[in-house]
Amino acid sequence: MTAEAEADVDVDDGLVTVACNGSVRETIDRLQEAITASGFQVFARIDHADHAARIGLELRPTELLIFGKPEGGTQLMQDRQTAGIDLPSKALAWQDAAGDTWVTCNDASWLAARHGLGPASEAGVAAVEASTVAAVRQATGPAAV
Repeated sequence: MTAEAEADVDVDDGLVTVACNGSVRETIDRLQEAITASGFQVFARIDHADHAARIGLELRPTELLIFGKPEGGTQLMQDRQTAGIDLPSKALAWQDAAGDTWVTCNDASWLAARHGLGPASEAGVAAVEASTVAAVRQATGPAAV
């Protein structure tokens, strides 16, 4: 993640977590808008809290957005097919016990290291990083209030 994007960002074990303005639903709505405006496909949106409620369990608001571009992800999988376990990209918006909202996603450099992606994937990894960072910043930044 770039230095500019690192403000209010926590990176731990390959997970990038960013503080958000607004609710989980609002954050995922904004993220979905940013993703589709960038030409990415949204493959799924999963409301984990809703599914928990359907079986009588409680879970603070938690939504997952699964998105990507086949032309980018395929390049990474051509290098190492195991990258497909982490593709398409995912972003999880969640509310902590204090009521704060966060977005967590995989760090692209972690994904590259995890799968041993080589020089053939450098441009693809950089593109995944740039597009994910841009979308998350748009969905979570001050303008998102």
